[in-house]
Amino acid sequence: MARFTLPRDLYHGKGALEQLKSLEGKKAMICVGGSSMQKFGFLDRAEQYLKEAGMEVEVFSGIESDPSVETVMKGAEAMLKFQPDWIIAMGGGSPIDAAKAMWIKYEYPDITFEEMCKVFGIPKLRRKAHFCAIPSTSGTATEVTAFSIITDYNKGIKYPIADFEITPDVAIVDPDLAETMPKKLVAHTGMDAMTHAIEAYVSTANCNYTDPLAIFAIRMIQSDLVDSYNGDMSKRAAMHDAQCLAGMAFSNALLGIVHSMAHKTGAAFADYGAHIIHGAANAMYLPKVIAFNAKDETAAKRYAVIADEMKLGGNSVEEKIRLLINYLRGMNDKLNIPHCIKNYGADSYPTENGFVPENVFLERLPEIAKNAIGDACTGSNPRQPSQEEMEKLLKCCYYDEEVDF
Repeated sequence: MARFTLPRDLYHGKGALEQLKSLEGKKAMICVGGSSMQKFGFLDRAEQYLKEAGMEVEVFSGIESDPSVETVMKGAEAMLKFQPDWIIAMGGGSPIDAAKAMWIKYEYPDITFEEMCKVFGIPKLRRKAHFCAIPSTSGTATEVTAFSIITDYNKGIKYPIADFEITPDVAIVDPDLAETMPKKLVAHTGMDAMTHAIEAYVSTANCNYTDPLAIFAIRMIQSDLVDSYNGDMSKRAAMHDAQCLAGMAFSNALLGIVHSMAHKTGAAFADYGAHIIHGAANAMYLPKVIAFNAKDETAAKRYAVIADEMKLGGNSVEEKIRLLINYLRGMNDKLNIPHCIKNYGADSYPTENGFVPENVFLERLPEIAKNAIGDACTGSNPRQPSQEEMEKLLKCCYYDEEVDF
């Protein structure tokens, strides 16, 4: 038996934000990141709509990119004080992910972060509050997923919280919010969405319910991402839907080691002045992981189906996979994303000498590989890597070398 879980209600299309008026409750806490939701007027509109619904509203702001355990605990304290019956999370993946973790701590004040990270081990929620997610970026799809990514900066590791309990009750997918994304964010979130869809399709947990969502999302992203990046707002709106479909697929089919590696490298070199941004990490690692996973016969056939759906040509499974890898690398070029860590600049753009020194990478490689193997996403990858294989794969991602093992 398998399970397929999505939000109870999903409102989509321009102006969907107004559906906040339909929520029923007494108190709502809005969780947001930096200033963008306020700058573009969406926070004020959300507050007004909730007040029209008869609710008292409080805002918890300042949730950082790659939210920390400390921020989660601080937000949960604010919720315990205010006692909301609705949690409204607005913005990119970071504030929504943080609010999901705050929600757990709000409902279970004695739970530890370690207990929250137990895969599919969260106790029943909704005893105190329901959850509404409103994304402003087109990539993480956390508005429809059972996942949250929280960073422990003391360890330099991003931890996925995974449980259907944290799937939002309501998702509002309004493309008006996505129009505000800066160009770099369009690229990174878009390739995050492409990775979600491809990993979901080849995951060992794929099924008849997730496959159509994954394939259609791949076709949409192929059609719409580069044009969205170049300023076509109709394509920007389409990408907001595409990433959501990819999220529906992976929340139920799970992911693979592209995400395991991205989670464990993202903050691993923060002491050298930058993070490897999640979507960019996925974009760099995806072609390498496809080559690694394609040694598994079942995965190879499914990658070939993806290539066929993308109409890439090829007469054999091997040729189709090679064309798929080349196409994805070409997308990275068009989106100004590097091909490897060695060429990943502190600003995320390609450069001859990236911010991660070779000696530092090699020194930390065994620990990163071990943590990646232990990541929650590894179990559903079609090919299980050994420690040696994961280290070799990460080296290929550092140097942009061919994967031939």
